[in-house]
Amino acid sequence: MAEIGIPALVTIFVWWFSTGLILLLDGLRRDTFGRSMAGATVLLALALYGLGAVAEDTSVAGAYLGFLCGLAVWGWIELAFLTGFVTGPRRLPCPPGLVGFPRVMAALGTILWHEIAILTGAGLILGMSYGAENQVGAWTFMILWVMRQSTKLNIFLGARNTGEVFLPDHLRYLGSYFRTRPMNLLFPFSVMGSTLFCAWLFHHALLPGATPFQVTAASLLGTLAALAVLEHWFLMMPLPIEALWRWAMERRAGTQAPPPRMAAWESGLSAPCDADRLNRLLQDVTEGVYGQVETLRGTLRSATGWVQFDLAEGRARLMPVMVAGNQAPRVVAVGTTRDLARLRAALEACLRPAVA
Repeated sequence: MAEIGIPALVTIFVWWFSTGLILLLDGLRRDTFGRSMAGATVLLALALYGLGAVAEDTSVAGAYLGFLCGLAVWGWIELAFLTGFVTGPRRLPCPPGLVGFPRVMAALGTILWHEIAILTGAGLILGMSYGAENQVGAWTFMILWVMRQSTKLNIFLGARNTGEVFLPDHLRYLGSYFRTRPMNLLFPFSVMGSTLFCAWLFHHALLPGATPFQVTAASLLGTLAALAVLEHWFLMMPLPIEALWRWAMERRAGTQAPPPRMAAWESGLSAPCDADRLNRLLQDVTEGVYGQVETLRGTLRSATGWVQFDLAEGRARLMPVMVAGNQAPRVVAVGTTRDLARLRAALEACLRPAVA
């Protein structure tokens, strides 16, 4: 079974190491991003050349090279996104109370250029591999693309473990588009479909008469699909998955001050708030009573209607606002983890009836 086991081990190591390397690089000082992208671009050029060179190579080595080249192209796109070079035209948190189609469009605006880069990469690789004997690189890229799209949708719809901890400081606004939920309706179908696809790939690796190239290719791709299924399960499991890349996260944290954490709260805020208490709370936040809270904005119900509040750069505003009938209370805050926990408790206190 070494024909399957060795490709599986190689895939697991490359997945683990490449993920950690990208996490490390996007967490360095921003003045290093240009050098990181320059190095990644050289690797991208070599990968594209390699895809063309192995297009007709059906040896075991050709399967490995195609896999690594496809992974390198994907890695360039991921690094370009996480360093902030290729993200989207919108670089702002999700507005409080935004729901439905407007929320979808706002979220898409934060990653639009990234999605276009993926489409461009897919078109380039598929064009280079069209009709070729060795399409391992194209399959690698497509598996990564489809599974990442599924992950994004599941996080957008709601997951227990959104992976917000992996966001670098300059992309922390993306966390406001995530939803924390124990489950969403898409997740079971995502896992079922990807598991069946994974089984189909390993079935091809075990077919009688399969050539060494076919066994190696199917094993590499099957293990990659299995890792994608595992990543999906991580979304719904309350586990500190960042521990898998502690070596990268610790070095990453050592290069900069601990970044503020973004929190978006929806549940537990349905009761009407006391506007006077909320106004006093905002003043307390501006005076530093609740520690390092950089920004705070939201929309809540009050006894007389809806109110919208905003706090940024030490200034607070509170005003009545008209909202749609399906409006949900929502608060977005940026600060340290401990301070946000205190702030959440204070907000909930504002929902209680004032003592006469």
